[in-house]
Amino acid sequence: MPLSPRVSDLTSFDLLLSVARLGSVGAAARAHDITQPAASSRLSHLERKLGLRLLDRSPRGSRLTEHGALVADWAREAVEAAAAMDAGVLSLRDGAHSRLRVAASLTVAEYLLPHWLVALQTTASDAAVALTAGNSDDVAQAVLDDRADLGFVEGPQIPRGLSGQRIARDELTVIVARGHPWARRRSGITPEELAATPLVSRERGSGTRRYLERAVGARTRTPLAAPLLELPSTTAIKTAVAEGVAPAVLSSLAVAADLANRTVVAVPVQGLDLRRELRMVHIRGRRLLGPALDLCAIARRNGAGAPAHGR
Repeated sequence: MPLSPRVSDLTSFDLLLSVARLGSVGAAARAHDITQPAASSRLSHLERKLGLRLLDRSPRGSRLTEHGALVADWAREAVEAAAAMDAGVLSLRDGAHSRLRVAASLTVAEYLLPHWLVALQTTASDAAVALTAGNSDDVAQAVLDDRADLGFVEGPQIPRGLSGQRIARDELTVIVARGHPWARRRSGITPEELAATPLVSRERGSGTRRYLERAVGARTRTPLAAPLLELPSTTAIKTAVAEGVAPAVLSSLAVAADLANRTVVAVPVQGLDLRRELRMVHIRGRRLLGPALDLCAIARRNGAGAPAHGR
């Protein structure tokens, strides 16, 4: 759905958030490196576009109106998401001159790393990052081949030659279409039922797929059924599930919004622990320095509270 022109200019909403934080249009203008008249004009234009009075202006400063406070609260998440997207897009550019090469599994690259890169820009504004994304096997190989300084993987094991540490917790979640018979199973399904059911799945080498194979195999002593369909992206898998192709098992990070929007339904699995750890890996014996050390610290600090929405 195309965005309304009322909300298409996030820079003005970002300026409004600065007024709320700093207490005046002048202070917000300085923070954004523009003149006060330019800031006032931009905010007035935003008020006209929205049809709302957002600020009460006085010689003592500016404060948000009741409507302004509500708009600022609504805008905050969108502005933060835009900053994360900008950091992610920047990291995908040609990395020939980058000082930090990062490889990440798709789950980490899509749902965690952009926010870490925003934090890295705050602590190390001159840090240049080049990002590549792929499955966990590809990430580990990129680090081993010295094509990446740091890797973020989902697999249950750290490959030989690499050192690793936990940076986030996650949980795999079984999802089905709203009309699927499992969606009506209040007590969930058994591990044996999950093992016997062909799923929509990622390709071999995916950390999510390997973790599920190990968890189900350890519980049932039987291998997973061959996938009904293998797809290269999380988005494609979620679309196939929502259209009723087959169930799938994905990261809780990847399906949180879909569960909230009820486009898919989570199904518990009786007696099967699908919690896992996401890890940062680097060449064993190599000391992390500069931006690599900073990013590792940010990932540990912010990843520890990553939600597990799968149950």
